[in-house]
Amino acid sequence: MLTGNNMNIGFLFDLDGVLIDSEKEYSRIWSKINSEFPTGIENLEDKIKGSTLTKILTEYYDSEEIREKVAKRLHELENRMKYNYLPYAENFLLELKRRNIPCVLVTSSDDEKMNHLWLQIPRLKDFFSSIVTGNQVKTSKPSPEGYLTGAASICANPSNCVVFEDSLQGVMAGNNSGAFVVGVAGTLPAESLAPYSHLVINNFNEIDIDDLIQILSER
Repeated sequence: MLTGNNMNIGFLFDLDGVLIDSEKEYSRIWSKINSEFPTGIENLEDKIKGSTLTKILTEYYDSEEIREKVAKRLHELENRMKYNYLPYAENFLLELKRRNIPCVLVTSSDDEKMNHLWLQIPRLKDFFSSIVTGNQVKTSKPSPEGYLTGAASICANPSNCVVFEDSLQGVMAGNNSGAFVVGVAGTLPAESLAPYSHLVINNFNEIDIDDLIQILSER
């Protein structure tokens, strides 16, 4: 565990739109689901970004029968997806691993989706000291529960952690946890993330690990 000034630090990552290039495909998937199982909500795919499947089903679908059908359809479409790293994300994770900096994956995705992801990119799992999925939390982002759980899993105070997020719900969750929040533009424009982020980047090539460690040491 990397320490500095007697503190444990950690880097906590959202998945889709931060490390993996999948948000555009998820927008298409949820737009399709919304046409097959109408909620009456326009642009549902945008409103649900960063939310767990449980939260989406509970808030937007009235009956258990429809919820089961929606979940089944989602997993059918997810199983056709191809997952690829976003530019510079893998190199950033490799450098953190080389430095032995603890990393945690904090995703709203459920375990079924994650199992499909591990089959495609099995090495991704090896970058993380701990993984928090949507199945492990009771409250969805913008609740800080996922990030608080992630920080606790590496024995770090959230204020000594960096959170990387691409959605509005996500940067709010990071902020609510007390972490230093880096917004990753792409899913949303930088100006949308800026009010809830300490720093906004377009990709991981724009950020220096030593600078982040220095920031954490001064908090």
